[in-house]
Amino acid sequence: MTFPTTRLALAVFLAATALPAMALEPFVASYQAYSKGKLVGTAKMQVAATEGGRWRMDLGIKADRGFAGLLGLNVDQSTVFAVEGDHYRPLSQSTVKHALFTGKKAVGTYDWNALAARWQGDVKKERRAPVPLREGDLSALLVDLAVIRDAEPGKDLSYRVVDGGRAREHRYTVAAQTEVVDVDDLSYDAMRVQRSNGGNDETILWVAGGVPTPVRILQREDGQDGIDLRLVEYQGVQRQ
Repeated sequence: MTFPTTRLALAVFLAATALPAMALEPFVASYQAYSKGKLVGTAKMQVAATEGGRWRMDLGIKADRGFAGLLGLNVDQSTVFAVEGDHYRPLSQSTVKHALFTGKKAVGTYDWNALAARWQGDVKKERRAPVPLREGDLSALLVDLAVIRDAEPGKDLSYRVVDGGRAREHRYTVAAQTEVVDVDDLSYDAMRVQRSNGGNDETILWVAGGVPTPVRILQREDGQDGIDLRLVEYQGVQRQ
């Protein structure tokens, strides 16, 4: 099944009512990337079906404008996962950060037989020890897909995230009412999903019915906008 791209002459306005959870399908989504309110580059999120019934999710952020562009700040994240019933089960995870004259890479493996995950590469020494796994655990990247699947107006969401050599509980609150999110020449009627236990570090996602990826992802620190990804185009991809 192929979805039309959202970059159309007419803006897409999506239904405000909650829709049934979307089945997982491959897609490619393009974002504008902002930092502290300034456009610094682009980002691409992709979900693809792979061999053996597995899936792969990738997010790449490329800064090519302003000071961030001069420094060559780029981040690539990837998670290979399986679908087990109602769960997205991570199998491996990697994070690669590129900057001028430097680079860091960390790789994680989720061993569901041993119920332990382990990271190697550029991670702190105390985060190289095995992390116990529980059914339902996610990588940080998979939270985006889980929120798309689970969000309903007024609903509370809870996920245990095992990533980077540690486990953390993430709790989110879905706003009772939808709100209009304008990105470029598009308008979405979207659910605001905000992490409620992040302390000074906030993560907010906006989810629109019929769209397989968040229409906006905002990270804030001490009340100030940090990384802000705004969807400008998405397209479904036929399975091979």
